[in-house]
Amino acid sequence: MPWRRRFRLPASIAHPVRLLPLAFLSLILLGTLALLTPFAREGESDPAFMDAFFTSTSAVTVTGLATVDTGTYWSPIGQGIILVLVEIGGIGIIAMTTVLGLFVGGRLGLRTRLAAQTDMHVVSLGDVGPLFKRVAITMVLFQGVTAVILTLRYWTHYFDSFGYSLWHGVFDAVMAFNNAGFSLQSDSLTGYAGDYAVILPISVAVFAGGVGFPVLAELYQSWRRPQTWTIHTRLTVWGSLLLLVIAAGTFVAVEWNNAATIGGLSPVDKLVTGIEGGIMTRSGGLNSFDWGQVEPITLNIGIIMMFIGGGSASTAGGIKVTTFLLLAYVILAEARGEEQVRVGARAISARTIRTALSIALIAIGLVTGGAMLLMLTAEVAFADALFESASAFGTVGLTTGLTPELHTPGHLVLIGLMFVGRVGTITAASAFALRRRQARYHLPEEQPIIG
Repeated sequence: MPWRRRFRLPASIAHPVRLLPLAFLSLILLGTLALLTPFAREGESDPAFMDAFFTSTSAVTVTGLATVDTGTYWSPIGQGIILVLVEIGGIGIIAMTTVLGLFVGGRLGLRTRLAAQTDMHVVSLGDVGPLFKRVAITMVLFQGVTAVILTLRYWTHYFDSFGYSLWHGVFDAVMAFNNAGFSLQSDSLTGYAGDYAVILPISVAVFAGGVGFPVLAELYQSWRRPQTWTIHTRLTVWGSLLLLVIAAGTFVAVEWNNAATIGGLSPVDKLVTGIEGGIMTRSGGLNSFDWGQVEPITLNIGIIMMFIGGGSASTAGGIKVTTFLLLAYVILAEARGEEQVRVGARAISARTIRTALSIALIAIGLVTGGAMLLMLTAEVAFADALFESASAFGTVGLTTGLTPELHTPGHLVLIGLMFVGRVGTITAASAFALRRRQARYHLPEEQPIIG
């Protein structure tokens, strides 16, 4: 139709790799405008632009870092806007429009499929449609079950009003599965510390959202046959469980006698909180203790876990657990003197290895550079700046209390880290270098001295 041709985006802009960052940026701006409306703010004063911009970015990137208290600064309407932004950002704005198109029209255009493929890292274009249907069903299932459990627990043990309990249950369930650290409580989950009926359902939802939709789909079909899993699913599942054991075990051992964190809890409550701490550092962002009071070892473990993140095509951030493990296999192959990098009975292509190395090095530069910028804009210790920088890049949302104390330059640094961390380092870099040229010749090889 003529009007469609008139408003069609130029091919250079509509390319899927560029369309994804533009879509997220557009949603952030729309969210900022929505949060700037007077009825989004609790009280008589209007919301500040920087608070609205930061909150919108944090919500769309499913991070959870906040410059203001979500439960008291924003009205119920403002909190609802944050919830919607988190829901859309979690599944990916491209994925969301694709799911809606599937249920309404049942057809996908090639450009929409390509854009969705870029966002969700689907290998085959034919997998896009069925995968997104499973994505929608999975999100509704996990969030619905978690919301029911939390609502009943809140109503019977914490709040008198069922409506108040329901709103808190739904809000926490959405934040948990989308790995966003927003909370209606000023102290996040501190009031529920050690309560397994609250902490464990939230932790399970965070873990499920953090492994990735393709992995959940494959587990649904063949969870009883691990030998048939793809390399991606094996690395994600076993890697996530291994990192959980390491993080939780270290946290419990180091913080066992720390009265400022879990030292005053019973042994069972300490274990429950340890599991939570091991999961939330990967991308959850909710916390039942003060990260500003943890031991230095725990703080460093948290930085490492936030940097690694969760599974690919998930609501988690970081360089992703598959990237981290592939680099470990590269080191193992080099130590063995093997030319091929092997995972089980499969060899990993050189292009995949280059991508993993690129992601890791770009991420290291962004996190350390962000920490240094925070140190320049505010007088903070390097450890605290690095923790906040890793939390923003990993779209985690944990904080030692630094974010609310920063000024506008520091907030802009965190906004940039959250955006790149959600869109992806390779996607963001590729948006400015779309053309891949096939070399028609090979240069002579030379071996510089390494090490």
